[in-house]
Amino acid sequence: MIGRITGTVVEKRGKSITLDVGGVGYLIATTTDTLLSAKESELLTLHTHLAVREDALELYGFGSTDERALFEQLISVSGVGPKSALGILSLSTVEQVRRAIREGDAESLTKVSGVGKKSAGKIIVELRERVGASEEGTSSGADGDVLDALHSLGYSLSEAREALKRAGKGDTSVRVKEALRYLSSHHA
Repeated sequence: MIGRITGTVVEKRGKSITLDVGGVGYLIATTTDTLLSAKESELLTLHTHLAVREDALELYGFGSTDERALFEQLISVSGVGPKSALGILSLSTVEQVRRAIREGDAESLTKVSGVGKKSAGKIIVELRERVGASEEGTSSGADGDVLDALHSLGYSLSEAREALKRAGKGDTSVRVKEALRYLSSHHA
């Protein structure tokens, strides 16, 4: 997986940027804001997601880890592909997209080509609690990762938050284990 890439912008074409990294040009699809702010011949760092398909490897780049995290949440929804997710992120800020999902504003999401009412509804149903979790006051991205992991294991948001308080410090995997230990002792 390519998580981050820094290089010189050599070309902006369509919805993509080509970054020269040590003589290799990486074609990276990106959001409209990132594309507009990138300047040719300048150094640019993008947080990336590599989409692997049967017939292609596609690199998607974002100006922040927060933007990439939302992109990855969007593509986790069945029927939402990377191009649709990129389109959603190109319409608004990360915060505005999260608010639309939290508030059930399907109309905002359907402004993107390829996202109909059914897809927008699935995004809202599947991500409402998850975007709420990262929005509602986690002190860092690591807290959001722990909450996401616990939620994906079937714990409610309130159970996950309570366990997170007791998880202590450390890396995400250690905190998830501590939180699971707490949850198993209180749900036995």
